[in-house]
Order: sequence, then C-alpha cells, then structure tokens
Amino acid sequence: MVFKRRDRRSILTTLREALWPRGGWARAARYVQHRLNRLPDPPERIARGIFAGVLTTFTPFYGMHFVTAAIIAWVMRGNILAALLSTFFGNPLTYVPISVASLQTGYWLLGLGEVAHEHGSIGYKFAKAGEDLWQNFIAIFTDATADWSALRIFYDEVFFPWLVGGILPGILTGLVCYYLSVPIIRAYQNRRKGVLKAKLASLKKKKKQTDESQAAD
Repeated sequence: MVFKRRDRRSILTTLREALWPRGGWARAARYVQHRLNRLPDPPERIARGIFAGVLTTFTPFYGMHFVTAAIIAWVMRGNILAALLSTFFGNPLTYVPISVASLQTGYWLLGLGEVAHEHGSIGYKFAKAGEDLWQNFIAIFTDATADWSALRIFYDEVFFPWLVGGILPGILTGLVCYYLSVPIIRAYQNRRKGVLKAKLASLKKKKKQTDESQAAD
C-alpha cells in the first residue's frame, strides 16, 4: 500500500507518541502553526477556524472534538481545516488546566459549591461512570439489572458543569487566539506573496535575457 508505514510501531510506541510526540510538543506546535499560516484563505477566515478549534477544547466532548470544531467553524464561516488543526490546543500538557478552569467556572455559574464534591473526586466519578457503562452493557445479555446512578451523578456533577463552565473560558481564550493570529497570518501571507513575486520577476528577467541572447545569435 502507498500510505502504509515502513516502520511498524508497537501499541506502546503509538500511545507514548500520542502523549509526547517524537520531536516534542514544541516541534508539533511549530508544525501546526506552519500549516495554519499556509492555508489558502483570508486571515480572518482562518482565525475564525482557530477560534472554533480552541473553543472546542474547553468542551467535554472528548472523542468528538474534530466534529464539534468543524460544526462551529462551519456556522461561523471559518476555515474548517484550521479548526481541526487548532484542536491541538488541547493536549496532555493543557488538558488539566483546561478541565480545572471549565469545571470551576461551571460550579460557580451553577452554584454547586461543595455539592459537586460530595460523591467523591472527579477521577472517582469517571471510573464509576465507566463501570456503569460496562455493567449496563453486560446487562443487555444477562439477567442483571441496569443501574444508571453513577452516570447520573457524573452528568450532574462533571459533564454538565464542564459543558456550561467551558463556554466562558473557551470564548475568552478563543478570542485571544483570534486577535493574535490575524496579524501573524496576514504578515506571513504578505511575505510569502512578496517571495513569490520576486521569484516570478526573476524568472521573467532570465527569460528575457535568454530571448535577447537567442535573438542576437
């Protein structure tokens, strides 16, 4: 196959590189920035896509960030590829501060306070919700009774507060990224146009010299 990797990676290697890319996150960030700068769209349209991607990382829709970012970018008439690339803003180095900011904002907006912690830690609620999903799946094929109590607690104390609380910091962070990216992308595009014009002028000059030389002969 044309696109098949020559060096087959083990599952552990794949997982390790998902958490820490081979060249490090700084190199990965530069690659994403390079791809964003080279997108063939006006800076404002690309920046709207970046806003959509960054905003999406503050939502609890893990596993669906690409779809969510694409929908938001489409609604905003932003660049969809820029939105997909910008979901990179959410990575193992930023997920903890993003989740903390979203959850704490959600608890504050919903007035949950200490109520949000009476059923255990967030990690415990994730574990119990996963256990509920598995047990209820097994219940489909057995005589066991489905129990949704842990999932209900997870929704009330984690998912919904995260969804509500992620809107404000997500919009604020997305706006910062929008206004920072517009002048950077515009400057890159103008510099690239200048380089292309210079190359074109050089080619025309060489062609003219060649034609004059052939005419003289």
